[in-house]
Amino acid sequence: MANLYPCSRIVHLLARMPPLKELKEGDKAPPISVETDSGESFTLASLKGKNVVLYFYPKADTPGCTKEACEFRDTSKKFSKANTVIVGVSPDVSKAQAKFKDKFDLPFTLLADADHKVAEDYGVWKEKSMYGKKYMGVERTTFVIDPKGVVTKIFPKVKVEGHAEEVLAAIG
Repeated sequence: MANLYPCSRIVHLLARMPPLKELKEGDKAPPISVETDSGESFTLASLKGKNVVLYFYPKADTPGCTKEACEFRDTSKKFSKANTVIVGVSPDVSKAQAKFKDKFDLPFTLLADADHKVAEDYGVWKEKSMYGKKYMGVERTTFVIDPKGVVTKIFPKVKVEGHAEEVLAAIG
């Protein structure tokens, strides 16, 4: 079968594509509709009226992601008192998310973004590099979304240590 899109044609098409819009503080949070760790359907709209901490992490049950999740777990009662729901998102499937949640007794919802659409919508699906090899993956980022669905704070390239307290302070 003939190649319908030779490489030069694809490069030409990509060059003409508009750049992806980068999410900024003050923007409306993109809608989310994915499966949770329990296999149920989740929409961001269902949390209207509450603050939302939406944190993106690269992979469930890895050292940095575990430390971050446990920090959010350990401060979750403080977030609840501040009318805030914590939601974690990674490109893992719901079964891996469920195992991670159970293993570390995480009291918040984890979203299965296996096709990384949510990560793309939030601008955190990026080219990364490890040992000289380039690949696409999640850049650890946290978004604080207000009760009206507006992004009020973005924490890019998160350093895990002390991050949950830093996010809590930003909520006020």
